[in-house]
Amino acid sequence: MKLTRIAALAALGVAATFSLTACNGDDSSNGQAAGSSSSSAPSAPATADSGSSDSSGSSASSNGGSKSSGGGSTAGSGKSGSAKGSANGAVNGTSKSDGKTKFCKTQDLAIDAQNAAPDKTSGRINITMINRGSTTCSATGFAGVDIKDADHTSNPIPRGQAQPRITTLKPGDAAVFDLAYTIDSSGNSLSHPTNILVTPPNETHTITLNWPSGAGAVKGSYADVEVYPTHNTD
Repeated sequence: MKLTRIAALAALGVAATFSLTACNGDDSSNGQAAGSSSSSAPSAPATADSGSSDSSGSSASSNGGSKSSGGGSTAGSGKSGSAKGSANGAVNGTSKSDGKTKFCKTQDLAIDAQNAAPDKTSGRINITMINRGSTTCSATGFAGVDIKDADHTSNPIPRGQAQPRITTLKPGDAAVFDLAYTIDSSGNSLSHPTNILVTPPNETHTITLNWPSGAGAVKGSYADVEVYPTHNTD
């Protein structure tokens, strides 16, 4: 009887052990499944956030690149501004030739116009500029010229096909430039010039001269007259 009970109790113990093991296995499996499920659930948003973060990072980097590029562009503009400043400086007096000699000011120049026609067909007027200032200056380039007519209109004179020559004037030195045109000897010219308005190269102040006595009549219109660049008289 005792052996039978012991065997029965042993069988019950083994059964209980199997039962507990099975339960624990299910719980572990369920726990793993739940753990898997709970860890995978936030993983999708985490991936999205990560992607979003990367995208933002890329965007920020791209924007940063843009800003950097813009800064470079601004620096380029600065250089451009500097170049423009140099050009304006040249117009206001700094010589382009050596960066030291200033352009001659109208107030420092004695300017005169004379008839210099070589014959009865080719009209030419020489306009001479003498440096009356106390320092060396540059008269390089084309002077601005308008011709004033008896009807009180003023007409700008186009430039002739010629390259400017460096024209530096020490105090007392002279430079000259020419107006060239064809003389109308028919007596029927429609042009009646009275004055020549001269603005020295790279200057803004104008001086008014009388049309030279004895100069031939202009054939055609004032648009047919040409102004040539300055050169030294030596």
